[in-house]
Amino acid sequence: MAQVELIMPKMGESVAEATVIKWLKNVGETIEIDESVIEIATDKVDSEIPSPVEGILTQQLYREDEVVQVGQAIAIIETSAPKEDSTATKKPEASPIETTTKEAPKKEIEIAEEMVEKAKEVNAIPEGSSSNKFFSPLVRSIAQQEGIDTKELENISGTGKEGRVTKKDILEYVTSRTKSPTEKLVGAPTSTTNTVGIPSMEGDEIIEMDRMRKMIADHMLMSKQVSPHVTSFVEADVTQLVKWRNKIKDEFLSREGEKITFTPIFIDAIVKAIKDFPMINISVEGTNIIKRKHINIGMAAALPSGNLIVPVIKDADQKNLIGLTKTVNDMAKRARSNSLKPDEISGGTFTLTNVGGFGNIMGTPIINQPQVAIMAVGAIVKKPAVIETEHGDVIAIRHKMFCSLSYDHRVVDGSLGGMFLKRFSDYLEGFDPETNI
Repeated sequence: MAQVELIMPKMGESVAEATVIKWLKNVGETIEIDESVIEIATDKVDSEIPSPVEGILTQQLYREDEVVQVGQAIAIIETSAPKEDSTATKKPEASPIETTTKEAPKKEIEIAEEMVEKAKEVNAIPEGSSSNKFFSPLVRSIAQQEGIDTKELENISGTGKEGRVTKKDILEYVTSRTKSPTEKLVGAPTSTTNTVGIPSMEGDEIIEMDRMRKMIADHMLMSKQVSPHVTSFVEADVTQLVKWRNKIKDEFLSREGEKITFTPIFIDAIVKAIKDFPMINISVEGTNIIKRKHINIGMAAALPSGNLIVPVIKDADQKNLIGLTKTVNDMAKRARSNSLKPDEISGGTFTLTNVGGFGNIMGTPIINQPQVAIMAVGAIVKKPAVIETEHGDVIAIRHKMFCSLSYDHRVVDGSLGGMFLKRFSDYLEGFDPETNI
């Protein structure tokens, strides 16, 4: 028999630790290879950790709401493999960054240490405080969203290990915490917590928001408070595009094993328009404008739970239409199965949302901070339209689609927003029906 450590894996370059949310397997239960053992949360995403071996869970090294560093052992699994074949040490008290291979390269330790340092640099609320209290990324993230500064955070009583403030502690504090109307106007962005009682009615059902929905709600509220939103609209004639897709979709599926949707084509048009108007691909920090070199396109995706997640296609301008199609399909699939990595939902510089997927013809989306613009595309609908020809005007059936752009009026004026949106529409309307893919 051998004992194998289940190690907290790397969750992305900017993630150094995670909080245990729920154990999916109890001590003594049998575990299959790749079966999920534990659910964890970072300040970016929830995910599950699968077992690399088949065996029996003999130890849970952390309790729920405790924080685990990347590289640390979180559980011990007993396998039927001979001891000499074990890929990990038996002792749970081994070095927290120890790897499961005989090499245990120093590079892994250096990477983990570097990630910890990066996490310290990017978080506005420090890990520790003058009172020597430790705050996890999840707690710091919630505190920032709720406008809780370090001094106030230090005064929250913690029920976790060594008095740590857990997710439950800070959420209970937020629920009981109130602010005056003046503070809400001049302070940090407010949360979704109601400070005014809502009258109940017979038959009402109280449903508590899950963690993701709370984060979405706070992020959307913060965006509206930070950015003065303006939305512009155009109606694009995408008849050529629709005919082209109908012509090649079966052959493409047979050759590539992938369905081709309109989404990668929309992303390709967005990328081209950004290259024409690069001041859409920016962020705002105080009175400074950050002009982004990389074009990272987020695509809003609805989850089966009803929540929303935005996978990000990094350097979308470096991919052709086939590459975009494969990436879009892969990310959409993994978004639905909750298997995206934290780095795959961060770093976006512009976002696309398809409200047409729900049968809507148009929408006014909320900017995904810290970006300054978001594109919404509506349902493609057949309409009679006036077409100009060399023989005069005629009425014909065309495929039409409304496109809307919401933008931050602090830095994007109507002229820039309108020209960018029109250029996007032009790329769709001018799509070459002879395009080979």
